[in-house]
Amino acid sequence: MLTISQLAAHAGVTVRAVRHYHKIGLLPEPERDHSGYRAYDAGAVVRLIRIHTLADAGVPLARVQELLDAAPDDFTDGVEEIDKQLRTEIRRLQDTRKRLARLAAGEHLALPQSVVDYLDRLREIGMREQYIELERDAWIMIAAQVPHLIDDVIVQKHQALEHPDMVKLYGIVNEALDWSEDSPRIVEIVDLLESLMVAAVHAGATGGYGLDDDLVRLMDSAMLEAAPGAERILALLEERGWKGWTRIEHVPLDRL
Repeated sequence: MLTISQLAAHAGVTVRAVRHYHKIGLLPEPERDHSGYRAYDAGAVVRLIRIHTLADAGVPLARVQELLDAAPDDFTDGVEEIDKQLRTEIRRLQDTRKRLARLAAGEHLALPQSVVDYLDRLREIGMREQYIELERDAWIMIAAQVPHLIDDVIVQKHQALEHPDMVKLYGIVNEALDWSEDSPRIVEIVDLLESLMVAAVHAGATGGYGLDDDLVRLMDSAMLEAAPGAERILALLEERGWKGWTRIEHVPLDRL
């Protein structure tokens, strides 16, 4: 006959676990001997090992009793049912982890996949996260305003990145994040922007994406706040007959 400590040791569990199994009715509690101790036999060891094996395999304790007392066929069916439930729960948890990862990235929260892919492409060409965050926030506002146009606009953005001048512009902008607003190199950005604006006007694309005036002003102001030299860039462009940022407008110099 065994003491509760010896029983627990034979089954590889703790005395506390044995007492818990007694409490919930999984392991019958033997009568105490004349000295007041519980005495366990080999049958208790076998049952405790089976309980521990099932619980360690992931079987909920509420189902352990059912499986312990089941016929072989019922035992198999019960295990398969539990396995199916566990697989469903695993898929749910995996989906939850994916959603959490996307939220942590800050991009999937309010953006369609096409925009997320575009931001990843900007990362691939070397754009810094400081700039990515600026673009991301702008796209969040655009996605909320014209969700039906987003995918077409993103196609245009990908096409623009095929232009060497656009890639060169991004490279300079990447460096310009650390420039002061009076940096002489800002003229390089203005030259490239003017070249791209001319090409855009000739192609019939002037930006704006169908956004209303209030949102255009909001996006322009966000850019002005985030980029130290942005205000000077717009001023230099205006001297050359260009107005706007989100929505490009060519204005003859005699009208400025």
